[in-house]
Amino acid sequence: MLEDHRKKSAHTVRCKVLTVSDTRNEDTDKSGKLIKDLLTGEGHVVEHYEIVPDENLIIKRAVQSGLQDPDIDAVLINGGTGFSKRDVTIEAVQTLFEKEIVGFGELFRYLSFTEDIGSAAILSRAAAGTAGETVIFAMPGSTGAVKLAMRKLILPEIGHIVSEINK
Repeated sequence: MLEDHRKKSAHTVRCKVLTVSDTRNEDTDKSGKLIKDLLTGEGHVVEHYEIVPDENLIIKRAVQSGLQDPDIDAVLINGGTGFSKRDVTIEAVQTLFEKEIVGFGELFRYLSFTEDIGSAAILSRAAAGTAGETVIFAMPGSTGAVKLAMRKLILPEIGHIVSEINK
């Protein structure tokens, strides 16, 4: 049954990659580069890539520009998902969700606990949701977290999610 759904899923997803950081630039953004490489390696298209500071309104505007672009199916965000005062990605994007994909955050934290960082996984506020016909993923900014989220959760399901929200 699941294989039938995946066969009908979008094969190419058009994406916006957004890095939230006060310190990274295109040369030092290893996580943004990893997301782009993993997406294109699976046949998806990176239509836009942007680095923005960890500021609520700027993050929200950057995500909204992806939501308003008919050529974007998914916005993938890395960074700003922790507990420091500067970490406001979740506050910025949750207000945009029409439907939250609760399982993404739950599974990400579980996998982080079992496969990566142990009990420090409770510090992650990774989240995902849909807005209109676009899916939004917000993951931590470390390359380990990005690799885990992309390989175990996002890449296997991104086409399926896009197909579902466009029914």
